[in-house]
Amino acid sequence: MKLLLIEDEPSVISVIQRGLSAAGHELAIAMDGQSGLDMALGHSFDFIILDLMIPVVNGMEVCRRIRQSNTTIPILMLTALGTTENIVSGLDAGADDYMTKPFKLAELEARIRTLIRRGKDSDKQKNPALLKIADLLLDKVTKTVKRNAQTIDLTATEFRLLEFLMTNQNRVLNRMEILENVWDINFNLGTNVVDVYINYLRKKIDKDRETKLIQTIFGMGYVMRQTYEDSK
Repeated sequence: MKLLLIEDEPSVISVIQRGLSAAGHELAIAMDGQSGLDMALGHSFDFIILDLMIPVVNGMEVCRRIRQSNTTIPILMLTALGTTENIVSGLDAGADDYMTKPFKLAELEARIRTLIRRGKDSDKQKNPALLKIADLLLDKVTKTVKRNAQTIDLTATEFRLLEFLMTNQNRVLNRMEILENVWDINFNLGTNVVDVYINYLRKKIDKDRETKLIQTIFGMGYVMRQTYEDSK
């Protein structure tokens, strides 16, 4: 898994980094709240470990702002303040679980496994096989796409791209993030393969439609949303 650790204590970072890397996870590290927030919103992660007391932007505010754009990613909050008030505040801010310092690495790994499993179970209950935005419907089981009940034929790559856009609707996705998740390989940043396939999709999804679902955010990337917003 790709995990993001937002923590400013070098000793804690070292312990977590060694343990999770040894378990086969890929770990990115931010040592202040603003850097962590930028990384969380600008890249795709499977899990976030967030310290409550971090510089620049505190962990509580970071958690709230991540939740505003991503309601599903598991967030485990670390805190040296084990009072009920602080724990409740962290959970109210959007954290899924908390751990008080000091903690054992084995317990941290167990909490991560539990939250990931809980998220997968929740996804199954929400029937993730069907993705919908406006009158566009994507079925991951039958690999079919319809808009206004009309079937749209897509190539395998176009389908993966559309699925990624719809899964992250209302979230701006940069080109590298799309490359890593749709093509599953680190392409040269100079490649225009994303732009080419976005154009392919637009011709099939949005052409001759009053509501344009695939939108360009100049200098940032692409977003799929129902309401048009001028990005200039």
